[in-house]
Order: sequence, then structure tokens, then C-alpha cells
Amino acid sequence: MTISDAQLIEATIDFVKTELKNAEGGHDWFHIERVYKNSLLIAKHENVNITVVSLAALLHDIADPKFHNGDEALGARIASTFLLKHNVDSEIIEHVTQIIDNMSFKNSFDLNTSFTSKEMEVVQDADRLDAIGAIGIARCFNYGGFKNRALHNPDIKPNLNMTKADYKNSEAPTINHFYEKLLLLKDQMNTKTGQRIALERHKYMEGFLKQFYAEWEGEK
Repeated sequence: MTISDAQLIEATIDFVKTELKNAEGGHDWFHIERVYKNSLLIAKHENVNITVVSLAALLHDIADPKFHNGDEALGARIASTFLLKHNVDSEIIEHVTQIIDNMSFKNSFDLNTSFTSKEMEVVQDADRLDAIGAIGIARCFNYGGFKNRALHNPDIKPNLNMTKADYKNSEAPTINHFYEKLLLLKDQMNTKTGQRIALERHKYMEGFLKQFYAEWEGEK
């Protein structure tokens, strides 16, 4: 039996909520919901398949590798199995799983990554927007606390020449992540809408860091 797109999206939302009910706070259902909403916002100004965008946004972190022993293929496998169960067209499944496999920041270190699509650009921008600004700051420190990392250590400098392996294995203080990822995202946005929103959120992070260091040094 074929279900409508609206029914498929509702089924996907229910599935993701169940799968991520015990997830770390920065990668839980609410993260997915924000990325989904941002994707729909960006997609209004792009010529894209909204079903692909919606499914990819909802399923992009169904099995984040950092919570699954580094398994970078698990998320796409889970998404594919779910979509096959709901008789989704094979071309849509392939597109969604390619987005899941290729959209993460860590893959930007791999110059051999060849897959791209307008749909991936939309979801990638939406995901990166959730990594910056006020929510991005909150998520960053939430994950740092989850991993029991120091807030800041002036003796440990950010690694500005990271490889993919360096990025995946980093145990640096949380504040370093701003320089190793978050402050870089503004210039990696694909869409005009993403660029516009990212600029505002980037400025907010710069203000936060200025205040952070002033408080750290006892100046304020």
C-alpha cells in the first residue's frame, strides 16, 4: 500500500522520535525538528524536491557515528530500511541516503567526496545553522559536558589544520571547537537564505567569545 507524502512524513517523525528518545541533548529529536524547520524555510527559496529534503532532514542524524562507535554507514542503513518498509521510491531512498552519507562537516575534510545536490545543500545549511548562534553555543557546551571536556584551557591551542581523523578523535576543550568548526560554518553555507541567517548567528558567537574571555580573565 502506498501512503501519501504527508503520511510518510508523519510516520518518519514518529520513527525518529522513538529512535532518539534517549539521545544526547544536542542530537535529540528537538535538534532534528529544528533542522527540519530550517530546511523547509530554506527550501522555499530553492528549486528542490521537498519530499527528499524533508526525509533527509528528519533522518540525517538517526544514527550519528559519534554515538555508534564511529560507524559512518549505520545511519544510511537504518534510513534505507525504514523507507523501504514504507514502499518509498528507490530513487528517493538513494537520494536521501546519499545526503545522509555526505552532508556532515567531517566529510568536508575528504576532498574526494563527489556527491552533491540542491537538496543536500538545503539540509546541510539547515544542519549547520543549528550548530551556530545561541543554540549552537548551547549544543557545543552540552556535548562537551557529555564528554567531560574542559570548558577552556589556554595552554591547548585550537588545531586549525585538522584532518578528518583529527576532527573525529579530538578531545580538546570545548572552546576550541568554535575555531575548529563553528566559526568556519558561515563561509561554508550553500544558499542565500543560509548565508543570511548564518551571518547573524556568527556575529552572536563572536560576541559570546569576547564576553567569555573577558570573564575568564576577570575583566568583567
